[in-house]
Amino acid sequence: MKTAVVTDSNCGISIEEAKGMNVFIIPMPVYIQNDFHYEGVDLHPESFLMHLKDREEVHTSQPSPADLMSMWEKVLFRSFDELVYIPMSSGLSGSFHTACQMAMEFPGKVYVADARRISVTQRHAVQDALWLASRGMDASTIKERLERNALNSVVFVGVDDIDYLKRGGRITSAAAAMASVLNIKPLLIIGGNRIDAYEKVRGQKCCEKRLLKAIQEKAEQFERQGVSYRIGIAGSFTDEADLACWYAQAKETFPDEELVYDPLTCNISSHVGPNSFGMGISAKIDA
Repeated sequence: MKTAVVTDSNCGISIEEAKGMNVFIIPMPVYIQNDFHYEGVDLHPESFLMHLKDREEVHTSQPSPADLMSMWEKVLFRSFDELVYIPMSSGLSGSFHTACQMAMEFPGKVYVADARRISVTQRHAVQDALWLASRGMDASTIKERLERNALNSVVFVGVDDIDYLKRGGRITSAAAAMASVLNIKPLLIIGGNRIDAYEKVRGQKCCEKRLLKAIQEKAEQFERQGVSYRIGIAGSFTDEADLACWYAQAKETFPDEELVYDPLTCNISSHVGPNSFGMGISAKIDA
């Protein structure tokens, strides 16, 4: 039984990288000033962030049923017997439920896993799925293992410009104005089903330190439980120097970890804006 792993571009894996990993990526639709784009195809992080900086109207959407079916058919007809599809968390989008409906057209062939992940932790779920598939597990079993491990992960994101949260309706105008005056940087947590405020920190450097501490605390928790884990770094940086600085801080905090950096995807960046920074940690499926 040959099992394919399919996911969407919210995982942060580029289409080019996916080819080397033997993963198939469904690009997320993005609308900018009513112009339609596909993330990672004709819209890349650098240009998307420029649209955000210019305060253009941006919104994201879930893959269409036609796009899902087209990708699944291509994968199954290529040489795979079945596939496991890992969309972004069901708590953050209707994409999972749409995929489940479409999977009914492929009985015994397509299994949709609600890994409840996004960004770097969704990448981690893909890595777990590949590992399980390499050990001969079928799509149904991989789906079950991913869902059992779903909530053993967390993403933290520090927001540079609070105006983007205001535009998205996540905070009031009055709260945004007060935060700007006091130089408050929100630290958000994405823990499976939703995005929540974690802490409000004075200043960028303090927010970065608090985020690193939060990841350290989670890593220590996993270690006490005897659980191995993966850590990923993300950001919506418009300056390479800022990206390098954030990576250096992460590497200093976790010198023994293999840290992969992914740009924050359009879905998250549209809510948190440019120059946000994040990290995610997930329990690894390794047994």
